[in-house]
Amino acid sequence: MALGSGVRRRQSVWGRTMWGGLAVGVLAFAAVGSALSAPPSSASAGMSRAEVRRQVEGLTALGRAMFLDPALSASGKLACSSCHAPDHGFGPPNALPVQMGGGDMAQPGGRAVPSLTYLQDVPPFTEHFFDSEDDSDESVDNGPTGGLTWDGRVDRGADQAAIPLLSAFEMGNATPDEVVTHALAAGYGDPLRRIYGDAILADRPALYAGILKAFEVYEQDAASFYPYTSKYDAFLAGQATLTPQEARGLDLFNDPAKGNCAECHISQRGNDGTPPQFTDAGMIAIGIPRNAEIPANADPAYFDLGVCGPLRTDLANHPEYCGLFRTPSLRNVALRQTFFHNGAIHSLREAVAFYVTRETDPGRWYPRNPDGSLRKYDDLPPQYQANINLDPPFDRHPGDAPALTDAEIDDVVAFMKTLTDGYDPHS
Repeated sequence: MALGSGVRRRQSVWGRTMWGGLAVGVLAFAAVGSALSAPPSSASAGMSRAEVRRQVEGLTALGRAMFLDPALSASGKLACSSCHAPDHGFGPPNALPVQMGGGDMAQPGGRAVPSLTYLQDVPPFTEHFFDSEDDSDESVDNGPTGGLTWDGRVDRGADQAAIPLLSAFEMGNATPDEVVTHALAAGYGDPLRRIYGDAILADRPALYAGILKAFEVYEQDAASFYPYTSKYDAFLAGQATLTPQEARGLDLFNDPAKGNCAECHISQRGNDGTPPQFTDAGMIAIGIPRNAEIPANADPAYFDLGVCGPLRTDLANHPEYCGLFRTPSLRNVALRQTFFHNGAIHSLREAVAFYVTRETDPGRWYPRNPDGSLRKYDDLPPQYQANINLDPPFDRHPGDAPALTDAEIDDVVAFMKTLTDGYDPHS
């Protein structure tokens, strides 16, 4: 709803994807352009458009099959889809704050699982993001922005896919070579050979790169990962009408004096008519309460500081980034049962309520010390709490009326439910 570090984020409209088939072509060719050059045995030079399209189809089919297959994990029980369920917006299928994995399926993760949908336009991570040429003022530095993870530490889909494959608390493979062993044992050698050529079977590093590229290309499949089939998309296209409650919710969502959600979760089309992503991909610290259900948090000295660590290490010496996490898209948010990076909140209505009552009623969200004093912002050490966002609706004080009434919260939630894909305007 507002950007971290006290910076007010403008509604940039960088690089949104085109609708339908054009998106498939543009992003598929872009993905395969890098995909074909990665495994040394692949011959990308001089390929015709038809050959590239066939390559895309092969990589997409292979990536989809492996995404659904637990055989690539050390336990043989955890697939990508176990945590990124297709029928839950490629997010978690349950209300657990973190998912279990590892070789024994007993190792807890440290963060809530994010959705993999609508990542196709997230820009590469940068510490200094400036507004696009579509905006009137390109001089505003919006601060850290982009990257494909909660902390923005990878930019490419192949690198993103490697994280769970090699994580000790996710798919549990100790090395890339172990991933290759599992893939070959599961029968993926032949499709890899057909896509990349016979020589790849003798080159295990190339096989690993080819596996990652298949995941990357699959996750650019428009029909699966960015279909734009929500009621709100139909409304923007003039094919659906919002109910009175949904329309009120949209107004409150956009109103800077009310929800102010659209400051970061952009709801308007781009200047070129492309659909909104419902995120500006910026990094924000919003002071989510500490989640005692995460085993790592049993250690009072442990803190997940997002952009400045511990999973990301290259910006550890930037205290101004501590506590910042990437703003996710709100598309398909109503399918989630856990919210925010630490899964501390378990309903969409409570998530909205947190925004409007964090400052007006902090005792609702934060614990008390033994002396009765409130331990506000308890999941961020005091030296970093200046990074917490205070833009509206966080600009109020204890005892003030919240920016949204209970009825208005219900209206905003009703609108956010229109962002779920799969709406049929003709039904």
